[in-house]
Parts: sequence; C-alpha cells; structure tokens
Amino acid sequence: MPHLTSTTTGTASTDLGAGLGIPGYAHPLVAPLEWDALTRPGAPVHWAVLNVSGGPGSRLDPHCLEATGRLHTAGVRVLGHLDLVQGTRPLGELISEAHRHLDWYGVGGFLLDRCPSERAVLPEIRRLITTLRALLDHGHIVLGHGTHPHPGYAENADQLVTFSGTWNDYRWSQVAEWTADYPPERFCHFVHGVPRGHLDEALRIARWQGAGTIWFTDRTVRGGRTDPWETMPGYWDDIVSRLGTGVSE
Repeated sequence: MPHLTSTTTGTASTDLGAGLGIPGYAHPLVAPLEWDALTRPGAPVHWAVLNVSGGPGSRLDPHCLEATGRLHTAGVRVLGHLDLVQGTRPLGELISEAHRHLDWYGVGGFLLDRCPSERAVLPEIRRLITTLRALLDHGHIVLGHGTHPHPGYAENADQLVTFSGTWNDYRWSQVAEWTADYPPERFCHFVHGVPRGHLDEALRIARWQGAGTIWFTDRTVRGGRTDPWETMPGYWDDIVSRLGTGVSE
C-alpha cells in the first residue's frame, strides 16, 4: 500500500505517484484470481473496495474475510462499499453498514458510491463523513461521484471519483478548472471499455487531467447486466508494468 500522509485536516496524499483503485471485484468465490492478483509484489494498488452484496451483506462471509485478510497481510488498504443512492439513504442505515464493514472485515475506510454532487446536499454528506471518521483510525474516505462535484466536496474527503464511465466518453472529457488547486492524488478515474491499443492514451488523459488513482479495464457493460468492474482487465500485466515496480507473474 502507498504511504499515506496527512496534508490537511481530513485529507491524505500518497507519495508513490499514480496507482490503482479497485472499484469492487466480484465475490472471491467467483473471482479468486482477481483477489489474489492484488496481493502480488509490485502491484501498485492504492486500495480495493469490498462489496459483498451492495455493502457488507447481512452476515459475515468467511470467503470475504479470508480474501480481505490476505490483503491486510499484503499491506493493501481495503475500503468498505457504502451505496448512498444519490443521498437518499438514511444516515443511520449507512452507519449501521459501516459498523458491519469494520467489525467483520476491518476495513480501512470507505467508498461512498453514487455520492451526490450538488452543493445543497453537501452538509448531509459532510455529516456522514464526520461520523465515519469518528469510527475510523486514520481511515480513507473516497467519494464516488463519477463526475465533477461542487468543489466543496474536496474539502471533506481524501479522494473524489471525478470520472466513472465509458472510454468513448472519457477520451473527450474535460476536467473542471477548480481541480487544478489540488494534487493528482486527490482524484480517481474509473473507465471501462478501454481497448488495449488505447491504454497509453488513457493513461495520458489521466495524467493531463490530474488523476492519481485510476482503474482502466477493457471489460464492458453488456445489455445492462454486466458489471465491468467485477473482473480483471485483460491487460492487467500491462497496467502493472506501466504503474508499478514490476510485472505480476
């Protein structure tokens, strides 16, 4: 895991440059190779998200416990998945899920997926983040907007996901001007449907737009039934060799 050092209140930075943020693989029984790959030496993984069943699930899953245990041993930060559904879920429900993530899997932070981006909702999200930080010891908070939110969100989280979508949209995307006030380690980009031949171009876009944590995959959404993040990209070794200290075997 990259070394995280506090720079301002409630934020963090990494001193190892660009790396991978895993939005959430399929269950370890379905995707064992994917989970194992995250523990290999040289894999530049900033963090990986645990999503048992839209969150922590209703009971402890021994397979997820084993998988997260291996990640902890390898020094990979595990984030619990909390689905905000654009700010429509009650605070108490989210905190209850956060407790289960912490008690069962010892997560080191949270991805707040489908986080709203409007200024009007910012006080509610700030309250949630403050409550989560009270539960965590030096935890990491990522807001999964998927687009550029109101800049006030950047003052509350460690990282913001400012792009999540297709390669066709990404290659023509524009970065918000206010992001230039922050270092690249504050921003994440998740892009699916990236052809192998365009991987270098995608990495250049991330660098130009100032995103320090990325996840590029050639997997796509098929008929709305497939989650492109659930499996490893076909060019995993290529990504690792470009970003990490070595290529996975």
